[in-house]
Amino acid sequence: MVQDLGSFPRPVLAALTAAERLLTRRSGAGIVLADPEDLGGSDRSVVARARVARNPFSLPRTLVVKHYLGRPDPDRPDPFHYEVASCQLFTALPTDARPSPVLIAHDPQSRLLVMEDLGRSSTLADKLFGPDPAAAQRCLLSWARALGRMQAATAGRENDFGALLRRLGERAWRDPMAEDARVALAGVTGLLEQELGVTVPRAAIQEAHETARLLGGTRYRAFSPSDTCPDNNLVTSRGVRFVDFEWGCFRDVALDAAYFRVPFPGCEASFALPPGLADTMLEAWRNEIAAVWPDLDEPDRLEHRLLHAQLLWVWLCTWWLLPRIRVRDMPVGQDPTRSPRISTALAHYWREMSGAAAVGGLPATAELGALVADALVKRFPDAPGSLPVYPAFRSVA
Repeated sequence: MVQDLGSFPRPVLAALTAAERLLTRRSGAGIVLADPEDLGGSDRSVVARARVARNPFSLPRTLVVKHYLGRPDPDRPDPFHYEVASCQLFTALPTDARPSPVLIAHDPQSRLLVMEDLGRSSTLADKLFGPDPAAAQRCLLSWARALGRMQAATAGRENDFGALLRRLGERAWRDPMAEDARVALAGVTGLLEQELGVTVPRAAIQEAHETARLLGGTRYRAFSPSDTCPDNNLVTSRGVRFVDFEWGCFRDVALDAAYFRVPFPGCEASFALPPGLADTMLEAWRNEIAAVWPDLDEPDRLEHRLLHAQLLWVWLCTWWLLPRIRVRDMPVGQDPTRSPRISTALAHYWREMSGAAAVGGLPATAELGALVADALVKRFPDAPGSLPVYPAFRSVA
């Protein structure tokens, strides 16, 4: 396939070999892939770029191959099915509305996808950790617009997505965070008392439980990648494009728009935004979805939904992260240079929640937010007192 393959991991070469077989079978002529480039992936998958060295048909010059490793858990939804269905849904959209790479081929037996190569693009994370604050801001606004365009383009297509999943063998589909969110709503009260000595007022529990309405069948539903962390967004010449749809689903659009305010809840790269930028991102997003949901152009209606979405994320992130620092504080992710301390991130989430709740008419949550933030600072006095902004903005902060 290529010369000098000794430096490439065996799973990458296996993925390209499987892709050659798939493309050859589909085209009826030999397809040869060369010059593999390992793009990473996860413990579940291998992702690689390859050049099409022998191409008797009109394939692109380069392709991206994603190969799922191992066999799926028969008792859980298969992320391969969700990624295939998501890419099929997007590939059917007009080019200017397509938020992802085109799906060229897939093989359920090999658990393999062959996709359009979007090029050697930077990720949103690269920009946020880079040296240029103006570029970072432009990319955040582009990401907000892309999110809105994706939601507007997929509104009303939930049945199509369900049909694609059924064709792949999935009998039911749901937001993968919804179950965790409901567990968090039931369990955070005891967790805060046990870990931080904070007693949650009954009224705050009631305010939090009202957010569960966002998890149901609202009329503001659209596609969500579920994991829109900065490293899963590519900055291309056509704007930000989304990748990684292992947990793609349909859910209320406010749950993703709340990423502007938390921000990027639970992601490894969850730092603060400069003052005013979240509002600018919200406006860019709202301009994209206004034609589909004109009533969300009403500030009070939108603010109510965003406040509830923010509150739901704060409870969920607390459920995910607080148990991890029972023994000692640590970064949200593995790299401490690209990830904040958990206590600092949670304190920021709750402090911001307190301020938003005070303005938005959730007084018990406003009180609870201040209590939790203060308790975290007291419990971990050596942690940074406030969440830093993303590195790109620190030179101008």
